[in-house]
Amino acid sequence: MVKKFVLTIVFTLITTAFYAQNAFDKFDGQDDVTSVIVNKKMFDLMSKVKVDASDKETQQYINLIKKLDYLKVFTTKNPKIEADMKASADKYIKSSGLEELMRVNDSGKNVRIMVKSGASDTQIKELLMFVDGAKNDETVLLSLTGNFDLNEISVLTDKMQLPGGTDLKKASKGKR
Repeated sequence: MVKKFVLTIVFTLITTAFYAQNAFDKFDGQDDVTSVIVNKKMFDLMSKVKVDASDKETQQYINLIKKLDYLKVFTTKNPKIEADMKASADKYIKSSGLEELMRVNDSGKNVRIMVKSGASDTQIKELLMFVDGAKNDETVLLSLTGNFDLNEISVLTDKMQLPGGTDLKKASKGKR
């Protein structure tokens, strides 16, 4: 009885972790979807770049990317794919235990930022951002995993020029 319970718990945790990595992969390679996917190996390679010790911002960026595992960004203007992205994001949010960090509705543009917290209030294991495009704007689905501090995100958005980066920057400043 206890053994079955333990196996059920382990299976559930493994399935959830696996689902997190694959929940949005269906958008990769689709027509009308722009994808940016960076994995742990690439972050490790990027962190080995030599920087001038006096360049504090670049040093902060290097320190942050050492803490990241995956970055996935999908953007589209296709209404059918936008609806699928929204449905996938909603389903994932319900099943993954993410908490809402911030929600903004501005001129028809809806921004939702969800997180899975780490050891402290600003420590993040996973960040999911979904931006419903307004009129001619793109819909953006961004998933970031690792073990990082929310206050470090603005450095990432500045250096990598991510879609939706200004919304992420507002969230990191608001949480300090």
